[in-house]
Amino acid sequence: MWTFWVFGVACMAAEGASAVGYPNSSEDPNISSFLHLDTSGQLNRILSSGRAVDCREVGKENISRRCFFIRNNPDCQMDGGFLNYLNGAFCVFPAALQPLAVTLYALWLVYLFVILGVTAEKFFCPNLSAISTKLKLAHNVAGVTFLAFGNGAPDVFSAVVAFSDPRTAGLAVGALFGAGIFVTTVVAGGIALVRPFTAASRPFLRDAIFYMVAVFLTFVALYFEEVSLAEALSYLCLYIFYVLTVVVSTWLHKRQRRERPGPSSPAEPELPTDSEDGDTSSANGGEYGEEYRPLLPSEESTLQILTHSLNPLDYRKWRRKPCYWQLLKICKLPVEFVLLLTVPIVDPDREDQNWRRPLNCLHLITGPLVCILTLKSGTYGFHKIHGVFPVWGLVVLLGAALAVVVFCTTKNEEPPRYHWLFAFLGFLVSALWINAAATEVVNVLRTLGVIFRLSNTVLGLTLLAWGNSIGDTFSDLTMARQGYPRMAFSACFGGIIFNMLVGVGLGCLLQMTSSKLVVRLESEGLLVWILAGALGLSLIFSFLSVPAQCFHLGHGYGCCLIVYYLVFLTVALLTEFRVIRLASI
Repeated sequence: MWTFWVFGVACMAAEGASAVGYPNSSEDPNISSFLHLDTSGQLNRILSSGRAVDCREVGKENISRRCFFIRNNPDCQMDGGFLNYLNGAFCVFPAALQPLAVTLYALWLVYLFVILGVTAEKFFCPNLSAISTKLKLAHNVAGVTFLAFGNGAPDVFSAVVAFSDPRTAGLAVGALFGAGIFVTTVVAGGIALVRPFTAASRPFLRDAIFYMVAVFLTFVALYFEEVSLAEALSYLCLYIFYVLTVVVSTWLHKRQRRERPGPSSPAEPELPTDSEDGDTSSANGGEYGEEYRPLLPSEESTLQILTHSLNPLDYRKWRRKPCYWQLLKICKLPVEFVLLLTVPIVDPDREDQNWRRPLNCLHLITGPLVCILTLKSGTYGFHKIHGVFPVWGLVVLLGAALAVVVFCTTKNEEPPRYHWLFAFLGFLVSALWINAAATEVVNVLRTLGVIFRLSNTVLGLTLLAWGNSIGDTFSDLTMARQGYPRMAFSACFGGIIFNMLVGVGLGCLLQMTSSKLVVRLESEGLLVWILAGALGLSLIFSFLSVPAQCFHLGHGYGCCLIVYYLVFLTVALLTEFRVIRLASI
């Protein structure tokens, strides 16, 4: 399978890089003599001055010197992630095979987006739904908090990872702004084209105002090239205020309707959740609900329960699905199997709450093990206690002991009273899986930017923004085709508000320490201002034109938004390749 092949080659690249090692010029006489000969090159300036040179300058070096440039330039070092993609592209693959490395990285990037989508949709969101149900949250509160977090998890985690390094902060800004302008133009315009409708006036104006304020705060941060502690907290406080506004406005609206009896406009019915298989299922992870259901009413043994629970494929559905679906399912099978093995799913709508005794006991071992091995790319997991026993070994022993206790005190047929706690474990494990995949996405995009000499901003507003928004695009357009355009249009603004406020606020706040209360943002010139200005202009256009049309959105509005995005993308790419530039920038 091509996915295993891609991952295998990438792993071999990383192993080859680690085997070669990082040379030290002070210890290797060959390197020292090499540096003396290169008195006019970038390498000599790196080690003599102690300052970093832009990693994208590697293309100006001689082919034989590029590997040493990558390994010794501080700007080329990757602090997080499991694979060193830069080292693989310039040190493991020969220069003649660099197109092969780029192809493998591109395929791996696509597969990482698949991992993000599957984890968020089938494991992260269902557990968030179970937690909100257990906490007895109102639907509107759950929608703007837990549901928004579930839908925006890939965007938020990508932003948090990107803000961890000033060199990749532009990637986060580009992705958040790029996804914002993509969703508010292409997706919103597509909804109006698919099914013209009348938007809800007050929710639209409320969401548009809050999003414009969020964009303005980010614009100010970009202008001063830093985010202070007060600014980071202001993002989170603004989101809390937004949640309170949604709750209060919904309560007032319901109260007014009760006080004014009369014919009311028919409300849009709640849209059932669509799984990739086209079957309606509850929040137990989509298609897995039917697969967990036994074919015969007879009791299953513990081993049968375990094997059925770990099977991500329903053979009855497989036979009646088209070829393209089967191909996509084959690509997802390894991811789904690993996630089923490590992430518990709690479904409060089912009678047994999706309790699978042998698998849930196994989750008590695999779940914490994944947490400790993915946290900081395994830095804590492989640490040895007193230099003897690894931390991951201790986690396995404690998890195994707890699993034995749970297995001996529970039954296959009846979930224990504390089963709802597995939803928190599933939430934590799936969040760390998403964080690990987002870290690899950021590193791959940065590597492609170095190879092709592209800025992080343009990579963020194109590849990262498109990859994180593709799932929302299909789901929103599907909702519109099925007769729910108002719900889809509201989702366009609700999700990006969460991504912008929580992505920037939480992303910067997590990078601050007691001695460093400011996060630096390295501006990437004219392109950043074009991106921010284009997003602000598109929001102002919608804010003025939608009320002018009495909130009726038709084909004309949709065409204008899509044309606007194409013009913006053209200008952005021309600016990136310096066809458009200002002398003062």
